[in-house]
Amino acid sequence: MSLVRPIATLLAGALAAGMLAAAPAAAQAPADPPRGGTMNIIISPEPPTLMLGINQTTPAAIVGGKIYESLLRYDFDLKPMPGLAKSWTVSPDGLTYTFKLQEGVKWHDGTPFTADDVVFSTKTYLTAVHPRSRPIFQRAEEITAPDPLTVVFKLKGPFAPFIMAWEPSTAPIVPKHIYEGTDFRTNPANNKPIGTGPFKLKEWVRGSHIHFVRNDDYWQKGKPYLDAIYYRVLPDASARVVAMETGQTHLSAFADIETFEVPRLKALPNLEMTTKGYEYLAQIVWLDFNLRNKPFDDRRFRQAVYHAIDRNFLRDRIWFGLGKPATGPIHSSIPHYDANVPKYPFDPKKAEALLDEMGLKRGADGVRARITLDQLPYGDVYIRAGEYIRQALGRIGVQVNLRSADVATWGDRVRNWDYDMTLQVLSQLGHPALGVSRLYVSSNIRKGVLFSNVNGYSNPRIDELFDKAAVAVDPAEAQKMYTEIQKILVEDVPVAWLLELDFPTFIDKRFGNVVTSAIGVRDGFADVFMRR
Repeated sequence: MSLVRPIATLLAGALAAGMLAAAPAAAQAPADPPRGGTMNIIISPEPPTLMLGINQTTPAAIVGGKIYESLLRYDFDLKPMPGLAKSWTVSPDGLTYTFKLQEGVKWHDGTPFTADDVVFSTKTYLTAVHPRSRPIFQRAEEITAPDPLTVVFKLKGPFAPFIMAWEPSTAPIVPKHIYEGTDFRTNPANNKPIGTGPFKLKEWVRGSHIHFVRNDDYWQKGKPYLDAIYYRVLPDASARVVAMETGQTHLSAFADIETFEVPRLKALPNLEMTTKGYEYLAQIVWLDFNLRNKPFDDRRFRQAVYHAIDRNFLRDRIWFGLGKPATGPIHSSIPHYDANVPKYPFDPKKAEALLDEMGLKRGADGVRARITLDQLPYGDVYIRAGEYIRQALGRIGVQVNLRSADVATWGDRVRNWDYDMTLQVLSQLGHPALGVSRLYVSSNIRKGVLFSNVNGYSNPRIDELFDKAAVAVDPAEAQKMYTEIQKILVEDVPVAWLLELDFPTFIDKRFGNVVTSAIGVRDGFADVFMRR
């Protein structure tokens, strides 16, 4: 057991940060950063939309984070910092959160931003369309705006992770005057996003680039420093490497650069590499099983698949050391992780024994079962991982058909339960009550909603434990429940957790203040500047 961050600690941090109204990351900038310059950034794959309320995929979050903002930001230690809220307080009983908003904030169309926008976003909009915000804001008994710059959330019960729910892709604040009374999913503004962020959408040429220009009315006076940002859509991995080597692009992140290219690029004099900026996300890559389909409805089959995959091979040969084998549903860097869970060492003989026990005997062609793996369209590393999994399962008599698609098609298949098995990467969002429970509680089995409990896992004991752990006041009591959760889930294997990922972010050294928070390149870039 390690790295337990008690709920009481989260509350204490929130209170302290609120009282101090900590300075934003801009304080780390030079005294007078130069204005001007254009940053060219790799984006791959191309996001299906920039509207973070209805799509929270990584590409959408990276690009949409320049448009939409939320009430708070988080430093590398996951302590809250001001965002659209300049200060906040939490009542001693942990039930009432009061946010004081920044003054002089305008939407990109010039309409003033007020507390009514926050009330509408959290009470109406996000609870209707956002899979991970819905269970958070449904905990509010009352959301009110006593004045245009104050928002008060009165919760039904204690929920300390509430203070961690305010990064842009989790709780994007949307304009009430644009969305109220409309069909949120088909509103024309989804194609021409209007936010409060430091950059405004100028042009989106599908398949080529997304062009942002400085928001001259941004509420942080004098910012952003850059004139413009171009997101360059570069689906070819070799082209991305060349673009970074030659300075045609200035920033890559996540899986933009093939893992085998990382050591070489790291040595280039024009680039610096960091793995910071992913602390809030704490991502795990796993195999997601559709438990409605045979043979995935049998736990022994899922356990067999887990035993058949060599996670050390994945780490060393596919991800070139950028990560470590995952032990279960909770990332080792976030609160309530417990390593004392059932183990699934690489053991093909054990896997075959489990399949024999199921009665899945090899046919004349040596095949026990045929399944389909939907490739995760986030870069070649996932393609190679899929190919390895096909080979690994083939050795135990499970024939895997690989199916490829673009991001939108892949998302549609998964959200509508039209898959057998897929690789998946999701964020833990700083706390298991925010980023983990949503994937396993039966109340979040929602067809058509990506990143919900899409595989259909249902266990009343898990539902009960997640509900009680989220509101537990005693940290030790919460840990006891999260430990039981991890043991049950690892025994059931609703998904096969593969690796905790480290991502390399490459930055052209001409640019400063690029990674300044726990969400890294998904942040707004108000502080980024170009050296002369």
